[in-house]
Amino acid sequence: MNVAIVVAGGKGTRFGSNRPKQFLDLNAIPIIVHTLRQFEQSQQIDTVVVVLPAAEMAAFQSLPDKFELKKVARVVAGGETRARSVRNGLAAIEEAEVVAVHDGVRPLVTPDEIDQVVIAAAANGAAILVAPVGDTIKEIENNEIARTLARDKLGRALTPQCFRFDLLKRAYAGLPEIEASGIEVTDDSFLVERLGVNVVAVTGSARNIKITNEEDIAVAEILLKMSV
Repeated sequence: MNVAIVVAGGKGTRFGSNRPKQFLDLNAIPIIVHTLRQFEQSQQIDTVVVVLPAAEMAAFQSLPDKFELKKVARVVAGGETRARSVRNGLAAIEEAEVVAVHDGVRPLVTPDEIDQVVIAAAANGAAILVAPVGDTIKEIENNEIARTLARDKLGRALTPQCFRFDLLKRAYAGLPEIEASGIEVTDDSFLVERLGVNVVAVTGSARNIKITNEEDIAVAEILLKMSV
């Protein structure tokens, strides 16, 4: 059995809205529902654990039935950081072969992309979705260009990020120590990489954007209409 953790535990304070951004409408449907629909159509995901702000859990309860999200098995409260929210979702899983972790505000991932990463993780232990870097990337030190990085060796980390269940649990066991040292944990692969595990990169589409501001909603609306 393969389980997805859809992480939507953020409060959206940077977005400037009265509600967390994952509940804002995208073409008249909440962003989180768009995201969950992709996992509903995935052939490799059996059940979904949704991680939400505690204050939003009650309001979410009617959405799985309303939108026929039959794979949603558990809804749990998030933590103060994304990593802690993932850890809470992980604690709700009793058994699984592969766990796929996905940002709730990435509604444009496709079921095929989800399936590709899950299959790669089942075969190799760990795999994440990445997109090519289109811009030239500069490393900056003291407001000056220190060096230009080789673009062909870079990729933007997307989600889902998929791992064998026991591996991801082992990686998250070290989270308290890592956070105590002041290191920011921005994705799950970072924790797995620290164990010395090779993570397979699966190339995905740059359309799989993370909605962080109002402009992203406008872009996502256009992309959704193009995909119909």
